[in-house]
Amino acid sequence: MNIDRFWHVIESARSSAAASGTLFDEALVDLLTGCPPQEILEYAERFDEVHDALYRWDVWAAAYLIGGGCSDDSFMDFRAGVIALGRDWYERTALDPDSLAGHPGVMEAAGAHRDEALFYEDVNYAASGAFESLTGNPDAFYEAWAEYSSADEQDSESVDMGEDFDFDDADEMRRRLPRLGRLYLGAGDQTRSA
Repeated sequence: MNIDRFWHVIESARSSAAASGTLFDEALVDLLTGCPPQEILEYAERFDEVHDALYRWDVWAAAYLIGGGCSDDSFMDFRAGVIALGRDWYERTALDPDSLAGHPGVMEAAGAHRDEALFYEDVNYAASGAFESLTGNPDAFYEAWAEYSSADEQDSESVDMGEDFDFDDADEMRRRLPRLGRLYLGAGDQTRSA
């Protein structure tokens, strides 16, 4: 599955969810369930690539502001949530995480002082959910993935996350993420509690 096909799957699931009133992750699992197992594995491989590409300090800082704090596990969910927004918002975020300040869901959540915007854990497990739907076996995906990924071994070099900085330093956060800083930190000198 090439990257254009991957994003087509994401956009199709978004359209299906909007049309049916179902949750995006459920629409994605339903869509993937209609694919051959090999294609589901290829989807999972592309998902991991785009998910890993957001594993950067600046993206994590955006998640930290939006979520009122952000653990390692929550950062996984945040990156899945950015993918669920579709290719346009994903690419904007990858280019400039501060652009999320313009996303309607982020603006609404900031105004209501809610910290759940963009954190979407279930999207991380769509491929395994599709395999379970196909086979009835909750371990089927992991067994198939172990075989699939061992056939395509790659060097797992450490990822360059960019420059680390203190997420609890309000001035630094405002400097690096000025739009999100205005939404979540205001003009004062104190950060929201995590």
